[in-house]
Amino acid sequence: MSTHYYNVDVTWNEERKGIMCSPELSTGLAAGDGGCIQVATPPQFPKGVAGIWSPEHLFTASVASCLMSTFLAVAENSKLEFTAFTCKSRGKLDMEDRQYRMTEIILEPHITLTREEDRAKAERVIRKAEERCLITHSIRSDVKVNPVIVVQSAEEVV
Repeated sequence: MSTHYYNVDVTWNEERKGIMCSPELSTGLAAGDGGCIQVATPPQFPKGVAGIWSPEHLFTASVASCLMSTFLAVAENSKLEFTAFTCKSRGKLDMEDRQYRMTEIILEPHITLTREEDRAKAERVIRKAEERCLITHSIRSDVKVNPVIVVQSAEEVV
């Protein structure tokens, strides 16, 4: 595999807020939006802003979305049949050595199956995804994965 680069541009616009865009992305929500989202200092800090994506949210989201995309690839290669995947995530910002650091990310992936006999395979797939998540391997934070696997019959889905 060759080297890849991902481009993101951040521009301050007012107070503790800015706009983050990628020339490689588009959200599809508005023509010409360039994949932009508003970002800000989180409200826990002086002059922070509530209700806007913060670097801490984006960091946590990066780990969670990497687990999901890795799970999807491993599940496809393993021929695991599932009907839903969601993942709750929680990033912990803490003081360490007199500076703030994201010390822990807790992920709770929920995997829905239609057959009980796929449970062991689903457990292997989520553990393999956990081992192969490239973002997890790129950070110092402790990442804990606590999967929840449920079986829901086809009748329950309707």
